[in-house]
Amino acid sequence: MFKNISKVMVLLAGTLAAFGGNPKVDKDLDKLNPESTVDVIIQYKQTPTGDHHKKVGDKGGRHKRDLEVIKGGLYEVPVKALAGIASDPDVVAISPDRAVSATNDITVITVGADIALTHGYDGTGIGVAVIDSGVSAVNTDLWSKRNSRVVYHQNFAGGVMDDLYGHGTHVAGILGGNAKNSIGLGSTRALRGIAPMVNLIDLRVLDQNGIGTDSNVIAAINQAIALKSTYNIRVINLSLGRPVRGSYTTDPLCQAVEAAWKAGIVVVVAAGNNGRDNSAGTNGYGTVTAPGNDPYVITVGAMKSTGTAYRADDLIASYSSKGPTGFDHIVKPDLVAPGNRIVSSLANSASLDTTYPITGIPTIFYNFNGTSANSPYYFRLSGTSMAAPVVSGAAVLLLQQDPSLTPDQVKARLMKTATKSFPSYSTATDPVTNVTYTSQYDIFTIGAGYLDIWGALNNTDKAAGTALSPRAVFNASTNMVSVVYPQGVVWGSGVVWGSGVVWGSSTFVNGTGVVWGSGVVWGTGGSLFGTGVVWGTGVFWGAGQVAGEATGIAINGEN
Repeated sequence: MFKNISKVMVLLAGTLAAFGGNPKVDKDLDKLNPESTVDVIIQYKQTPTGDHHKKVGDKGGRHKRDLEVIKGGLYEVPVKALAGIASDPDVVAISPDRAVSATNDITVITVGADIALTHGYDGTGIGVAVIDSGVSAVNTDLWSKRNSRVVYHQNFAGGVMDDLYGHGTHVAGILGGNAKNSIGLGSTRALRGIAPMVNLIDLRVLDQNGIGTDSNVIAAINQAIALKSTYNIRVINLSLGRPVRGSYTTDPLCQAVEAAWKAGIVVVVAAGNNGRDNSAGTNGYGTVTAPGNDPYVITVGAMKSTGTAYRADDLIASYSSKGPTGFDHIVKPDLVAPGNRIVSSLANSASLDTTYPITGIPTIFYNFNGTSANSPYYFRLSGTSMAAPVVSGAAVLLLQQDPSLTPDQVKARLMKTATKSFPSYSTATDPVTNVTYTSQYDIFTIGAGYLDIWGALNNTDKAAGTALSPRAVFNASTNMVSVVYPQGVVWGSGVVWGSGVVWGSSTFVNGTGVVWGSGVVWGTGGSLFGTGVVWGTGVFWGAGQVAGEATGIAINGEN
């Protein structure tokens, strides 16, 4: 099943050598015209000073923005000067300023947030930084009495300070909507978020098309850390991403989320919407996007409801990205949560509202004297972007219950208490293309299981150590792949993946055991370790694709 494994593992690991073999310079910069200029993120061994900026300036570059959180900065430099800049012994890595994209009634009941609310867990006093396309402050589902719970706004994307795309407001509603616009005369459903009294810190990094840059996101993360004490920011939600282009150990986005994690902030990231991508013959495996590839953060895949408020009959969304991650082979996602056809707050006249006026708005949520009508306050989106704020809301409730919890303890508790009962496989049909996809329920598709908020709130374990996601390692002599845990982590003794937990048709995960047997994960003829290049340029998001959603994968969801 695993052909040419030694050659392909080298390919998957990638090489960061560029510009004459200098490993500090990202390989993608090799493709640029030497006579052009490029915006790059330069990471240093220490926070850069004026002397560092001057050295770049002496080579024709220009300092544009400080990125203290990663001991770096954003610079515009001549491409031909990159090798010289990299020769500075203080320089750790140079990478492009890459583009990033924006990747509940039944939902609340499905994950147990309704029970939590009856016991007083509503997010009061906790702040969440929503790093996205902005949050519309006029949506009254995000208010408490006469005051907006969007307590802070800052724009890193340029232009006006508003949600011109509509993605961030939808995410904020899933996380913290209070159902004000869906209760009262004629209402048929209360469209409430997971933590309806949480405070929201709006850090806008995506433009009206749902596109931003690494440096925007890093600057926003830096600001979230700076504002942590002011607004009690305990969670960052990142419903965005981009393809993995190198190891998380040097990726500037990953280094930024790690800094936030180490500062005491839980970071929740969407896994990506590329689970149907078979362009490399991997059946969607290896498609988790950055910074969801970082082992610290909680990476979230998307489940779909089958029309009930129970977890037992829910299925994985076939577009939900699967692990292991590129280059490092980290086991991802960590959890799955509802993300398909999720109804939440509408930012009126935003791009998603005007572009998808029919598919975006739910058909029946008000019933006036027996007459059905569209709601002017909500619309429907699908994707792991919608699943991430469900988990962010869950983290908020745990922290409201016990503010002493560390990010690692929150992650471990959510993963340990996740529901671990799934079918062996399921099928899904795209409503636009009518193509049917088959999904398997292995560790790289569902992680530790399906979010259970009430189960997590009833757990009192406080894990000691870090909660880094493990690594998948291929053994060429046995043709098997095992989970390997870093030293000092909480996994490995049944904490999350007990010896009796089944993933797929007959395989299981324990502390040191085999993840899968022959064909269970990849199926006949497919292998992540095949000869195809999974991470080629443009594989995931081509021109015109917005967060994997404008392709029909996520806007319309699936049946």
